[in-house]
Amino acid sequence: MITDISILKGLHPGIILEQELKKRKLSKGRFAISINEFPQTLSAITKGKRNMNTALALKIEQNLGMEEGYFMTLQVFYEIKEEKQRQHSKTKPDISKIRPILFGDTRMEKIDWQEQKQAVINRVFERGNEEEKAEIIRYYGKELVETILEPKILKNQ
Repeated sequence: MITDISILKGLHPGIILEQELKKRKLSKGRFAISINEFPQTLSAITKGKRNMNTALALKIEQNLGMEEGYFMTLQVFYEIKEEKQRQHSKTKPDISKIRPILFGDTRMEKIDWQEQKQAVINRVFERGNEEEKAEIIRYYGKELVETILEPKILKNQ
């Protein structure tokens, strides 16, 4: 079992549960029955279609001899990641600072700023002016922009 939970932050607890059951060569169905749960419930959790709840997490942890609160900690970090994504998806860069010509025949309101962030960042830094670059850095953050641009910068040196 990985003890440093920081590398698991954002993963659904069901993914870790499934790995743990496989590692122990336990079938999901039999394990579910052994802890008085429906196999469908455990299956939905391991597929990420259902969230972990406290009562179930405690049963699983106790039965597997795991640290108490482990799966609920994973669940909270997963929910934080999901909420951040929801909040970020509602925001857009200030498109009044970005010339539509940068994106050719693409309509600015049709751009998925999260899904296409690599292409957007590359395009603005290839063809944009300083104001456009500053807006992209403000929106995505300097660290992400540098991460995306770094391979190109290194390649050109």
